Amino acid sequence: MATELERTCPDCDDEQTFYRAAATNLHLGLKTKWYCPDCGYGFVRVNGDIDSSTA
Repeated sequence: MATELERTCPDCDDEQTFYRAAATNLHLGLKTKWYCPDCGYGFVRVNGDIDSSTA
């Protein structure tokens, strides 16, 4: 599992490297929490398909 993820941060309004803060297995799949070290913005992904940042 990767510990870094490149994507646009909505708070920084720029391409950032997000770091994995935590990961756990659920009945839906792997739940992973990601955060931006520059501003602290975070989001959750479940099994790579469900993304809280798009909600």
